[in-house]
Amino acid sequence: MTATLRVVLDQLVSPTSPDLAEASHALTRALIATAPRGADVAGIIPRGDDPAVDGLVDVTRLALPRRELAASWQLGVAPGVGKGMIHSPTLMGPLVRHDRVNETHQIVVTLWDLRAWEAPETLSRPEAMWHRAMLKRAERYADAVVVPTHAMAAALSEIAPRLAGRIRVIAGAAPEGFRVPTDVAGRLRSLDLPAAFVLIDGAREIGRDAALAAVARAGGGAPVVVTGVGDPDVAGIADLAATAGLPESRIHVRGALEPFDRAAVLSSASLLIAPATDTAFPWLVVEALALGTPVVAADCAVHREVVLDGGLLVDASAEGLRDGLTQVLASDSALARLAVMSGDRGRAFSWLGAAERVWQLHAEL
Repeated sequence: MTATLRVVLDQLVSPTSPDLAEASHALTRALIATAPRGADVAGIIPRGDDPAVDGLVDVTRLALPRRELAASWQLGVAPGVGKGMIHSPTLMGPLVRHDRVNETHQIVVTLWDLRAWEAPETLSRPEAMWHRAMLKRAERYADAVVVPTHAMAAALSEIAPRLAGRIRVIAGAAPEGFRVPTDVAGRLRSLDLPAAFVLIDGAREIGRDAALAAVARAGGGAPVVVTGVGDPDVAGIADLAATAGLPESRIHVRGALEPFDRAAVLSSASLLIAPATDTAFPWLVVEALALGTPVVAADCAVHREVVLDGGLLVDASAEGLRDGLTQVLASDSALARLAVMSGDRGRAFSWLGAAERVWQLHAEL
């Protein structure tokens, strides 16, 4: 008898986050590649086009588009989904009542950050309310909730104590095939970026001001690139840079980039500054480690776990980040040493390894 793992692939049909879409795609391909003997992988999608994933044995297309499906599942209405082993790479899953002891029906969902609880102001009100409502459903009906770090597991246990014993840690990784492209110079030209620069992870609002102030206080005239910035925040970055004393000519702000553009940017950066201290998986940091880009990260529980000895952890203040920046840029040997440490740590993250742990989790359930 074949055991089918059914993966919720809403992000591949109607993506709301590039990170979640890439994670969903990479994990699903890895699940297909690592499927145990007698097991296969199917998809569950909202109304829309088929997901671009080879190897799915079946796709269940539901009647509702993603937005309406998210609202329906928030209310616990999940017609047409059916039963079986269901795994969602996000928090969006058909979390409904089922017998977790006597049935083979399983529902596992995933949380990559705790913004809806720690920094709800960074989300729209409907987004924050949806995440909170879905976590309440997960407390009642999920067989397990996957998070990427033990730091997040500890924080989630305080937010949702009824999940005790059902939280599992499975880290994410850089996108499948993530590597330095052969056309780095051309990609930088198309992005209108300089050939060398200091890179700041600007995906999250927390720490942006400290990072920009750190670069200004460190002196020198190196260009500064801030990536992952949402359109509404671009003007705010310029204001923060001006407040920090950085001339406009040194600042280059870019939004979400596709994987090979990110690889080109990371490989050209002298180092990456990761200033955020919130409880969220640091996607760009993991990608930097995968390419051996030196990392200076604000000291926090997540970075202590993810970066470990693969980068320099410093105080999250502007002064702490400045000291780390000047320490690393003080000599070519310091940069080279940190690059080696970064690359060594990067080998710890793999979607194939994550997929094997997902299969193991469902087997245990």
